Amino acid sequence: MKAILCKSYGLPDSLSLEEVPSPVAGKGEIVVAIKACGVNFPDTLIIQGKYQFKPPMPFSPGSDIAGVVTAIGEGVKRFKVGDEVFGMIPWGGYAEEVAASEKLCFPKLPGMTFPVAASFMMAYGTSYHALKDRANLQKGETLLVLGAAGGVGLTAVELGKLMGAKVIAAASTDEKLALCKEYGADEVINYSQEDLKSRIKELTDGKGVDVVYDPVGGAYSEAALRRMAWEGRFLVVGFAAGDIPKIPLNLPLLKGCQIVGVFWGAFAMNFPADNLANTQQLMQWYLSGTIKPHIDNIYPLAEVPQALNDVMNRKAKGKIVIEVS
Repeated sequence: MKAILCKSYGLPDSLSLEEVPSPVAGKGEIVVAIKACGVNFPDTLIIQGKYQFKPPMPFSPGSDIAGVVTAIGEGVKRFKVGDEVFGMIPWGGYAEEVAASEKLCFPKLPGMTFPVAASFMMAYGTSYHALKDRANLQKGETLLVLGAAGGVGLTAVELGKLMGAKVIAAASTDEKLALCKEYGADEVINYSQEDLKSRIKELTDGKGVDVVYDPVGGAYSEAALRRMAWEGRFLVVGFAAGDIPKIPLNLPLLKGCQIVGVFWGAFAMNFPADNLANTQQLMQWYLSGTIKPHIDNIYPLAEVPQALNDVMNRKAKGKIVIEVS
């Protein structure tokens, strides 16, 4: 089979498309012929050796998969050969086939295309876990989403509005913010042109925001934290800006607020029953038309480096997907 390989840490252009042996299903695993794989910011980190997981070389990045079951391992009960599935794996998705844990895969929904299925799991799973389980977002609270037009940011806007919050979307261009408005944002901040702290104060009448969803990091994190409401929750989701901020710890004290880590991948692997319940709710919302992934671009397997560069350079609005023939 063909796979995109990372043979040494580096930038996307160092990746290569090569022939590798097909996987074999282990105990509790299924082999999936991949039809599509979502592109996520952690994919850009894992190939540089900057992510929490460091797979043995060579490896293929890619976590958000959708495809067809071609083999089942010992003990697998939920799937059979020929089933269409989507799910999450630690790495290995930029390939024609992969072995995946049965626990982290789900039946593809009726009418859901493979690219949409590959756009679903990580982005919506991260945001719903963050807002529901980590922030306990309540109806009527104010949610600020940084990087709001990105892959996870846009789902946070959409889900935050669905959960009854007033949503403030912050992004770097008016074009991105227009998309955020389409997905439910009540107010927007262009932080490339406006002062983030001042605009938050203005939009909340000085009260501040109850929840900050931050997949960006960098200079925007402290600015947002300084505009938290009393007993607010600051969600640390990622660092797309490249810099991990150093936060003065007097700020949580003065605000009476919490800084809360969000690592959905670890949650999904360690608490599969809770993740299943979250995923079932998300699938119900999808089937009812309440939520809808936004796919910005689709690339073939050979163009994974270009897709990753788009994500690194924050050119994407919503999701980018790799389609495997």
